[in-house]
Amino acid sequence: MLDRFERGLVAANRWLLILLLLAMAVIIFTNVVLRYTTGDSIIWAEEVARHMMIWVAFLGAGLALRFGGHVAIDNLHRAVSTRAARAMRSVVVLGLSAFFIFMTYASSDYVWRTRFQSTAATDIPISFIYAAMPVGFLLMLVHLLLIARSYILEGEFERSEEIDGEAAGSL
Repeated sequence: MLDRFERGLVAANRWLLILLLLAMAVIIFTNVVLRYTTGDSIIWAEEVARHMMIWVAFLGAGLALRFGGHVAIDNLHRAVSTRAARAMRSVVVLGLSAFFIFMTYASSDYVWRTRFQSTAATDIPISFIYAAMPVGFLLMLVHLLLIARSYILEGEFERSEEIDGEAAGSL
């Protein structure tokens, strides 16, 4: 059951990112073509693309965490005994979990405080754009909890044919 949930979550997360990136690319491409062919541009294109980029960053952070794509210094836990390494990785997981929980709460409060503001060009509520923060931090927490056991015991992240976490982290 948990394995099915995990596969579904990862697939939904990936497809949402793909669709957002595709829509963003189409909007920007269309805007550039219109600007150079007609001299006019889409008024809302830059604003919507920026907001989509915010959502992509926060939704993609959980997948990057899951596959080891975030910057990390792992020399120390590789240099000590297995028991000490597991203890260090446990502290890392607990620290990250506490940070993600705090940031989910703090960013939810921020979303609540901006609920009456709206964007200039599209009149979209600012809270909708800022909602990417609590959603992203909650997703990072879920992804972390799903890989925590293998990370703590073996120091390994999830493996994927499509995503190379080490290559992504070294960019």
